[in-house]
Amino acid sequence: MVTDDEGRILLQRRRDNGLWALPGGGMDLGDTLPGCAVREVKEETGLDVEVTGVVGTYTDPRHVVAYSDGEVRRQFNVCFTARVVGGTLAISEESTELRYVAPADLPDLPMHPTQRLRLHHYLTHPTPYLG
Repeated sequence: MVTDDEGRILLQRRRDNGLWALPGGGMDLGDTLPGCAVREVKEETGLDVEVTGVVGTYTDPRHVVAYSDGEVRRQFNVCFTARVVGGTLAISEESTELRYVAPADLPDLPMHPTQRLRLHHYLTHPTPYLG
């Protein structure tokens, strides 16, 4: 959950499904949880960030993802807050658009319900969501 000084949230429009999403991705061997978030934001947006907090943890045994290469996995997520410390905003091969979005404009964007849930918790819960 990368935000700017105006409280807008950085989102990417995913190339694979056209939906808006938070930058993020899978862990590599040797990653820490916050280190993974920092690396994924850099890879997907070109920005260097510093993790500042936790929005929540998200697990749902019914949320199973099947990839085109045959890999199947159960989705889980740790959603962090972060601030930009450097870099230059740049689209990666995973997205078609990047932009900071005001919270009031979020309902108008097409996105997966799991993304919407994380955004809702960020905007309404003062303590980390554990679910």
